[in-house]
Amino acid sequence: MLQKIARQQDIVEIAPQGTTRKAAALAYVAEQYGYTYGMAYRTGFKNSLVQVRMYRDPQPDARVREAATITAHPQAGNRGTVPGLQQGSLRPLPEAVAAVAVLKDLIAFDVMALYVANRGQKVGSYLACAVLTLLLLIDTSPGEAIASGGAVALLITVAFQVGAIRRRKITQRLTDAGYRAVRDEHGSHRFLRPGQHLPGGPAEGDMVRLSRIAAEGVAPEGG
Repeated sequence: MLQKIARQQDIVEIAPQGTTRKAAALAYVAEQYGYTYGMAYRTGFKNSLVQVRMYRDPQPDARVREAATITAHPQAGNRGTVPGLQQGSLRPLPEAVAAVAVLKDLIAFDVMALYVANRGQKVGSYLACAVLTLLLLIDTSPGEAIASGGAVALLITVAFQVGAIRRRKITQRLTDAGYRAVRDEHGSHRFLRPGQHLPGGPAEGDMVRLSRIAAEGVAPEGG
């Protein structure tokens, strides 16, 4: 990652990580070199890894931050100290804990979008339960078929609710941290810090505010 940063690439993809904590720690390092968080998504076998994309921040203070970091950590790419992290570890130093926690929430919010169902996905899931029940009726008694189908429907309902609750909690923490909710060009919910624009997106005045996201914390219906 540091080699890509040294080449001042406009976009830096952080190598897939097994946890949001590790991905957030590396994203924090990239931010100290003048980058800003872009997006995160699941990748790898069974979507078991977290991929984070960082964009080069065009703001003047980002260049100041980059220069200060290079001066303070001249050997970062040669086993030297890395900004905000314990040497040789992805554990944040005390002064970076809060910032890494916010990045972890941003990453978690994005990757959880894969598991937050919209109305169409919910209808499809429950229809699948109904089909399963009908298929079970062929080989089992009506009571067993209905019980099995109902159990699967209950598990799906619980999974939907747990995902929605977790996302609402993350939404509240990001809102409390001063981040604002917007939609990107694909209609997905995103969070930006004050004064930040979507990387490669429209100007702030053209963004669509989501006044209800703080209360709902779920993906838009039909999106």
